Amino acid sequence: MWDQSLSGSGLQLNPTENRQILALSISKERNMFVAERFISDLVKIHGIHPVSTDDGGTWYPMACQFLKLDHHIHSSYEKSVIERKMQYIKDRTESFDDYFPCRIKNCKLKHVRNWLRLFVDYHNNEIKHIK
Repeated sequence: MWDQSLSGSGLQLNPTENRQILALSISKERNMFVAERFISDLVKIHGIHPVSTDDGGTWYPMACQFLKLDHHIHSSYEKSVIERKMQYIKDRTESFDDYFPCRIKNCKLKHVRNWLRLFVDYHNNEIKHIK
C-alpha cells in the first residue's frame, strides 16, 4: 500500500507560471541534502532561476544558500494554489494504489514513481493543449 507518511513529506512540486509540473520526487526524509539534490537536478535541466518554496522548512533556504541561488517564500495565495495541486496529486496517487495495490514486501515504490511520471507527463501535456 501507498505509505501516507511519504505522500505528506516526500512529494515535491515546483509549479511554473504556465502551471506545468517541472519536477516531482519521492523521498522518505525532508532535509537539506534531499532538497539540494532536488534543486540541483532542476538547475541542470532548466538553468539557474530564483527558488520559491511554499513552507517554512529550513532545508530549502539552506540548500539554496549552498547552491548559491536566490530563495523566497510564496505568498499565502500561492501557497494555497500549490497545496491544492499537491492534494490533487496525492488523491490521484491514492486512487491508483486503491485499484492497483502493491503486494511486494519491502516495496521500493517503483510502481508509484512510474505512476507519478505518467501523471506528470499527462498533466503537462493537457496544460499545453488547454492554452
